[in-house]
Amino acid sequence: MKTIQPLNSNPPDPANPAADLVRQKLHGLYDTEPNAKEELQEAEAKTDHRSKHQRYMHELSRSGMSLAEIQTAWHNYYLGLPDTEKHQVWQEFYAEHERRKTAPPAAPAAKPAHHADSSPSKQPNPVPREPRSVSDIKKQLLKHVAVRGKQKGGHLKSLMFGLSCGLIVVVILLFSFFNERFIAPFISPSRTVSDSQIIIDPTSVTAGPEPKIIIPKINAELPVVYDEPSIDEDAVQHALENGVLHYATTPNPGELGNGTIFGHSSNNILNKGKYKFAFVLLKRLEVGDTFIIQKDSKRYVYRVFDKKVVKPEDVSILDDNQGKPATFSLVTCDPPGTSLNRLVVTGEQITPDPSSNVASSVTKQSKPAVLPSDSPTLWQRLTSWLES
Repeated sequence: MKTIQPLNSNPPDPANPAADLVRQKLHGLYDTEPNAKEELQEAEAKTDHRSKHQRYMHELSRSGMSLAEIQTAWHNYYLGLPDTEKHQVWQEFYAEHERRKTAPPAAPAAKPAHHADSSPSKQPNPVPREPRSVSDIKKQLLKHVAVRGKQKGGHLKSLMFGLSCGLIVVVILLFSFFNERFIAPFISPSRTVSDSQIIIDPTSVTAGPEPKIIIPKINAELPVVYDEPSIDEDAVQHALENGVLHYATTPNPGELGNGTIFGHSSNNILNKGKYKFAFVLLKRLEVGDTFIIQKDSKRYVYRVFDKKVVKPEDVSILDDNQGKPATFSLVTCDPPGTSLNRLVVTGEQITPDPSSNVASSVTKQSKPAVLPSDSPTLWQRLTSWLES
C-alpha cells in the first residue's frame, strides 16, 4: 500500500503551479475519513501510547453508541481536523494495515461496549437457512394467493346467488301484482272499440251451428261453452279457457227462466286460454242495448233492461226475473283485474217471441256459495302449490 508523505504546511506557491496542483489533489484525497469500524479496531488494538485520534475512537467505543452513531461522530470529528492531522489519521491507518500483514494471528480484539450484550452465550440461535429457492417460494405464494382468491370468489358467488334468488322472487311478486291490477285490465284485444259495430240482422232466426254470443256495441263475438255440467270452481275455470261459459244450473237459450253466462274481464296473462279478457268491456252496455246468443243454428236476441254490481256471495242473480219469462244475465268480475264484485248485465228475450220457449231442461242443483271469479292469480297458484 502506498504511503502518503506529510503535507507541506507552507501556503501555496503561485510561482510553482505543479506543486499547487499536487496539494489540491491531496486535499481532495483527505476529504473522506477512514472507515469508522476499522478505526475502532485500530484504537482497541492499541493498549498504550494511543494517539489523539485513537483515544477519541476508544472513548466512542465505550460510550454505548451504535455503530451508525459512532460513524456520524467520527465523520464530524474528522471534518473538523486540519489537513495535517487528517494526514496523520491516514498515516496511522496505513501503519496499522502494515502491522497486521506482518503480525502473527492474535486473539480477537474485544468488541466495543455497545456490543457487550451480543456475546456468543447471549446471541439468539442462528436462523436456519431457507431450503427453498426463490422461484419455489414465488410459486408457493402465487398458489396461496390463488386459493385465497377462489375462496373469496366462492363467498361472492354465494352472495350473488342469494341476491339473485331474492330478486327473482321480488320480480315475480311485482309482476303478478302489476299484471293483475294494472296491466291485465288494459291489454284486451278489443279495448279500443271500432266505431263500426258488428252488422247483423237481429230479427233473423237462422244462424250457423257454432254456439256463440255477439255483442255489437263492443264488437265482441265469443264462443259459448255449453258442455260443462259441473259448477265446481275448478271445472268452471277450465271451461272459461275456451270461451265464455253457460252456467249449468240455469236455462238454455229458447227456454223459460233466467239463463246465465260467465266470462272473464281480466286475468293473469300467463294463464292459459284466449278468452281471459272476453267481458272486459261489458260495463259499456247500457239499458236498451242488445246482444245475441246463437245456439243450435238459431239466433236469440236480448235487450238490456238491468245493469248492476253485486257482491260475489249474491247468488240471487241466478234466479228468474219476475214478470219476464225469458232472460239472460251476462256476469263478469268488477273492477277488471279484481274479484271484489260482480257486474251483472241482464237482457230480456225479444226475438223470437218468448211465448214459444219451452220449459228449462237443466237438472236442478243447489246454488253455489259464491259466484265464479277470475282464475287463481300467480300468487295464489304459488301458495297453493307450497301448501300441497
